[in-house]
Amino acid sequence: MEIQKIKLLNFRNYENVEISFDEHLNILYGKNGSGKTNLVEAIYVLALSRSFKQIQDKNLIKKGTNLTKIEGVIKNNYQNTYKVILTNEGKKVKIDNNKVTKISDYISKINIVLFNPNDLKMIKDTPSIRRKYLNIAISQMNVDYLKKLSYYNKLLKSRNAYLKQMYLNGNSLKSYLDVLTDKLVEIGLEIYEIRKEYVEKINTFLSSIYKKIATNGELIVHYHSDFTNKNKENLLKMYQKNLSKDISFGKTNLGIHHDDLNFLLNEMELKDYGSEGQQKNAVIAWKFSEIEMFKIEKKVTPILILDDLFSELDVEKIKNIFNFIKEDIQTFITTTEIEKVSYFLIPSTYKKIFIEDGKLEEVQ
Repeated sequence: MEIQKIKLLNFRNYENVEISFDEHLNILYGKNGSGKTNLVEAIYVLALSRSFKQIQDKNLIKKGTNLTKIEGVIKNNYQNTYKVILTNEGKKVKIDNNKVTKISDYISKINIVLFNPNDLKMIKDTPSIRRKYLNIAISQMNVDYLKKLSYYNKLLKSRNAYLKQMYLNGNSLKSYLDVLTDKLVEIGLEIYEIRKEYVEKINTFLSSIYKKIATNGELIVHYHSDFTNKNKENLLKMYQKNLSKDISFGKTNLGIHHDDLNFLLNEMELKDYGSEGQQKNAVIAWKFSEIEMFKIEKKVTPILILDDLFSELDVEKIKNIFNFIKEDIQTFITTTEIEKVSYFLIPSTYKKIFIEDGKLEEVQ
């Protein structure tokens, strides 16, 4: 899979630009704040219809304008044109100029694996952040997953609202809550099984890739869930046992919305005992494991984005990472230190793009 060219209108600091890309390696370089990350962010938005940053869509629209368009030509088995249009009122997505009514039907068409320095949150931050990363990864792989997750969240919202009503109004019918709980457990089990299988498959690649980057260490990810080793009957009993607590708190205290991932390096919690470098290497290893998953599960090689990856890595680690960048994967690298990347350039075609104040210049 590759993105052959992209057009941006009023995206971030880009007013109106169009540029084509190399099918193998694209190096985007320039000073901090020039627009390097904005360009790869546009590619990400084109694929997933949202930014990888914790921002609202309207913040992607260039100041002083009321609309942004991202259009890209993607080549997989066929060549298709994808478009994301953002306004203050909402977003529209199109494939070959045909409107796609459901975002869930659009996501998974363009496959992206991205590393950004903020991805260290995957290890350092809260369970909700880790679930977000897991959801994004699986939703690109499994078309139905996002629909199941959306349905679960609607049921959860309804159940929580009814719990609050039960607390305020003691004569509320428990039979309606039982219906919501039954459906919540049922769809929750489906999501649990998908997540469990995904993490198990990631683990088949994770440790060996980590060793190739960091040269040593056993890395594994544990998936923790209230649903682990339980069937529907067990879970319904747990929800019934927890009912008084749920009513008192006005929320559902059990479920896959509390799932978490734990990264263990040599059986030690990486979040608590790992160095910054070890945590970064672990996230990189996870990302390259995602690539292997795409190849096996979808028979597709995703687009790889490495945003400011090399700024704090030593020469050996950079060299080890470049060993994973094969010619069959289109790669985008952003950097302020072009010499760091050039030293390790793989012997294939590549394109260097200099970026300054939202202007793009191809460099020979």
